[in-house]
Amino acid sequence: MEGSNNSTPTTSKDYYKVLEVNYDATDENIRLSYRKLALKWHPDKHKGDSAVTAKFQEINEAYKVLSDPAKRFDYDLTGIYEIDKYTLNEYLARFKGMILTCNGLGIDQTQIWAQQLMETIEFADKEGLLFPN
Repeated sequence: MEGSNNSTPTTSKDYYKVLEVNYDATDENIRLSYRKLALKWHPDKHKGDSAVTAKFQEINEAYKVLSDPAKRFDYDLTGIYEIDKYTLNEYLARFKGMILTCNGLGIDQTQIWAQQLMETIEFADKEGLLFPN
C-alpha cells in the first residue's frame, strides 16, 4: 500500500515458491537459492528481455522479505492465504506454525494456566463462592 509504514510489500506472490525453497527453509537455504536464481535470471545474461527483468525483480523482492527475520515473521503471519492456490501438503507446511499455535499445541502454557487456575480458586474460596455454606 502506498503511504503505509508496513515494511513487507502486499503481494499475491508466494515468496517461498519464488525462491524455490520449503516453508521451513533455513536462512542459509534461502540465501543459496537466492544466489542460484539471481545468477540464472540476471538481466545482463538476457539482454533486452523484460520478462527476465521482472522475474529478477520478483526474486529480489522475495529475498528482501525472507532474508530479514522480522519481515519474514510478518510475512508468515500476513502472507497470502488463498487456500485454493495450495495443495493440502503445501498448505499444512505453509501454515503449520499458525495451526499448531491456534490449536494450543505450539506453546507450552501449562504453568500460566496452572497459576491462573490457582488464583481463581483462591479468590473464589475467599469470597465464599467455591463451597457456599
